[in-house]
Amino acid sequence: MIMVAIIAIASTKLTFAQSKTDVAFNQLLTAYYDVKNALATDKKDVAAQKVKALSAKVDAIPHKDLPAAQHSLWMAQSKIIKAKATELAAGKDIKAQRKSFEMISSAMIKTVRNIQFNNATVFVQHCPMAKASWLNEKENVENPYYGSMMFDCGDVTETIKSK
Repeated sequence: MIMVAIIAIASTKLTFAQSKTDVAFNQLLTAYYDVKNALATDKKDVAAQKVKALSAKVDAIPHKDLPAAQHSLWMAQSKIIKAKATELAAGKDIKAQRKSFEMISSAMIKTVRNIQFNNATVFVQHCPMAKASWLNEKENVENPYYGSMMFDCGDVTETIKSK
């Protein structure tokens, strides 16, 4: 009886920790989409503002609860996201911001693929002109690398189903 109680408590603690981590990662993903949407609509000032929220969401991830392999991956990717978010926020023009966003996207794609925390379907999209990919909450392409010039240029290359 005591053993059953210990197992129940341990699994509840693990589930709670995992769900807390999932919530934080999904908030990060939402902040990422905000930056992507600003760039896709050519709003450089909004992108600079939204990337600060993205950076704060990176800091809010309770990464110590992750299994070792995922923790290691997150530590590497979060460092890239933070550095490029700082660059994007300081970007003087939208072209520079989009270059920084490319590396943020690469790190986010690796994170979503390997940690699989998403509570909604995520679409990996790719622009052959920019030779870069990004995540989108919608299947319809919204190109953050060319904005209004080529808003719907690109393809869905992968669909990551929700958890």
